[in-house]
Amino acid sequence: MMIFKTIDWVNNKVRLIDQTQLPGRSHYLDIDNVDDMAEAICSLRVRGAPAIGIAAALGVVLAADQSIQENMELFLENVRNAMDVLGRTRPTAVNLFWALNRMEKVLDRIENLKPADIRERLLQEALEILNEDRRICYQLGAFGAELIPDPAHILTHCNAGGLATSEYGTALAVIYQAAEQGKKVEVFADETRPLLQGARLTSWELQTNHIDVTVLCDSAAAYLMQQGEIDCVIVGADRIAANGDVANKVGTYMLAVLAEKHQIPFYVAAPVSSFDLSVISGGEIPIEQRDRSEVATYMGKMTVPESVKVYNPAFDVTPNSLVKAIITEKGILRPPFHVSITNILQKNK
Repeated sequence: MMIFKTIDWVNNKVRLIDQTQLPGRSHYLDIDNVDDMAEAICSLRVRGAPAIGIAAALGVVLAADQSIQENMELFLENVRNAMDVLGRTRPTAVNLFWALNRMEKVLDRIENLKPADIRERLLQEALEILNEDRRICYQLGAFGAELIPDPAHILTHCNAGGLATSEYGTALAVIYQAAEQGKKVEVFADETRPLLQGARLTSWELQTNHIDVTVLCDSAAAYLMQQGEIDCVIVGADRIAANGDVANKVGTYMLAVLAEKHQIPFYVAAPVSSFDLSVISGGEIPIEQRDRSEVATYMGKMTVPESVKVYNPAFDVTPNSLVKAIITEKGILRPPFHVSITNILQKNK
């Protein structure tokens, strides 16, 4: 399963699948400079919290490559400036800052090294982040598959699959593992307005991996639940606060409320790197506001009058009280989350 790679390091460039071209075209980009990497993150050519973190880490290596002939002072200045540029691309996904922090720690251990040696250490760290993510996704999927009944009708939102990670996914990793165990799994994927990550990306990915998938309008989810067609909801996360509040693609909170109303378990699947203990609750998580055009136009045509304002948050926050369990590579966390999250992070040190 998984016959494509979302992001990789090839011939001293970052190769990533351009997700803005899917599902019509499977096109890979080879990125060799920091500015293009920052643009790729901002424009959602690469997206999903773990994938953004990997892209940023590899972007730091590109910055080192661009400055490797400079003296040490200018080399370090350029690399740190690149980190600042990458850190400003998307404010909600904590994996971005987690990965950049790991790269910063490499720079803190450079005594008596030359720029070329530092570049090699930065590359080693970035590749370790990439390879860790692959292992983490498989481990997370194995734990989460225990929660999936047989047969199972699963509702998901946005894309938390291989396209959002290095290769296998978070929420979709649970589905893949359940299917590999022989469980009969059918997935319902919200289209996920305004950029249709569910319709464009999740359906493409699941179909590519031979998983039964049906796309529905976001507004149809309530009726689907009312008809008894959903056994559980599984989503990913861009940041999880210390108390278990979850920031994810806008529309996630709506699904969690609906799931509670219809007594359907609502699960979140995310790596430990998505937890942010510096944020006490979801109200402290910065929510990215995206461009008006994403809502006001569709397929090149204007759908909102020019003088009308548009509200376009990229994410919303689901209160921990609506979450049945959080699936991680370290195991399944259950309420009270402020206790289970603290315990799992202490073990992970």
